[in-house]
Amino acid sequence: MALTTYDELKASIADFLNRDDLTLVIPDFITLAETGMNREVRHWRMEKRVTAILDTQYTALPLDFLESIRMSLNTADTNTLEMVNAFQISNLRAQNLNTSGRPVSFAILDGSIEVFPTPDASYTLEMLYYETITPLNAQTATNWVLTNYPDAYLYGSLVHSAPYLQEDTRANTWAALYQKAINDINAESERSKTSGSGRRMKIRSY
Repeated sequence: MALTTYDELKASIADFLNRDDLTLVIPDFITLAETGMNREVRHWRMEKRVTAILDTQYTALPLDFLESIRMSLNTADTNTLEMVNAFQISNLRAQNLNTSGRPVSFAILDGSIEVFPTPDASYTLEMLYYETITPLNAQTATNWVLTNYPDAYLYGSLVHSAPYLQEDTRANTWAALYQKAINDINAESERSKTSGSGRRMKIRSY
C-alpha cells in the first residue's frame, strides 16, 4: 500500500489495526503523532529563516515557532544576539539602568522575544528557528515528514491507537518502531551537517 498522502496514511493505519470502524478517531491518532514529533524531531527541514523589525523591548514570536537556533541583527557587522534566560535579562536591565542601544542579548518569554538593551532605533532581526511540522488534514495531503519518513507517521499514530483500543500487547512494538524512526530522522539531519567537514588537526605552536 502506498503511504504518501493523508488519505493513504489513514487507510494504512486502519489496515495495520485490522479495523474499519475507526474513521472518526484515526485523524486524532495522527494529530497526536504530530504533537510528539514537534517535541522530539529536530531536522534541517524544520529550519526556517525570517526577518522582523525590532524596535521595542518585546517582539512577538512567529506562530510556528518551536525553538530558537540563532537570532542576529542585520547590521553592518551582523551582530549575533546572545541567548539568556528570563532572570538574566532582568538582571542585565537592572544593572544597566534599563538603558537603550543596539540589542546584544535576548530571552524567550510569554510568547515573545525580549531584547536588551531596548532598541534605540529600528533594527532588522533575522530569526533562524525550528518551525512546527505542517499538520496533515483534508486540505494538506502531505508534508516533508510523510514524504521522507512515513514510518514515523505510521508508528507514531499506532502508538496513540493502543490506549484507545486497549491494545497493550502491541503498544511496546509500536513505541519501539516509532522511537527508532525518530532517532533515525535526527541522526540523518546531524550527519547532513557534519559529514563533509572531516577531521581537523590542531597544531600547537610554542
